[in-house]
Amino acid sequence: MAAVSVIPPGGTWFDTLRKSFVDVPIDAANDDGIATTEFLEAAESLTTLFDLLGSVAFGPVKNDLLGNIKKIRERQLAAPEESATLQSLVLNELKTKKHTATEGLVWLVRGLDFTAQSLRHNIDNPSEELANSFRHAYGNTLKPHHSFVIKPIFSAAMSATPYRKDFYPKLGDDQSKVQAASQEYVAALEKRVAILKAFQDRKEAKW
Repeated sequence: MAAVSVIPPGGTWFDTLRKSFVDVPIDAANDDGIATTEFLEAAESLTTLFDLLGSVAFGPVKNDLLGNIKKIRERQLAAPEESATLQSLVLNELKTKKHTATEGLVWLVRGLDFTAQSLRHNIDNPSEELANSFRHAYGNTLKPHHSFVIKPIFSAAMSATPYRKDFYPKLGDDQSKVQAASQEYVAALEKRVAILKAFQDRKEAKW
């Protein structure tokens, strides 16, 4: 696991992110197009959360996200003019009869949806332990798509989740700031995931 970024004095983990989902542009005038570069940077930044959870069991979860980010970025680099937004990247890749990045985005969105639902469930249920929130979210998002080989790997990660009394202080010393930043971040992540899920449900986004 990589070293966790140092939180600035009086700050939170969210201040250490190279890019936050809060800052990922949505082009409302252009089919809610989500900026590819900023989204991938924000997704990459989010993976440091799994370092913060502090168990090697989360390695496969983090690597899964990073692997899918890599597939999308490779398509973006191969056809930058056609990849300004994630939606245009997908539609233009599908025209070539390939779907490597498109499939990568499907899995990335599932992984981000899992993370968003885990955090949302835990924020909204202040007496619930993280392990329960993660298990609940896993059942709603990734589990239906995982094989019997993968499920135990993710189950091990859920079981390795720290107690909330140990986890939230890792996000920052001032818990009121942590809660405010968590709410803003998760809401931004949820909004972008919802836009992408709706797009992926459309006929032209399938292969």
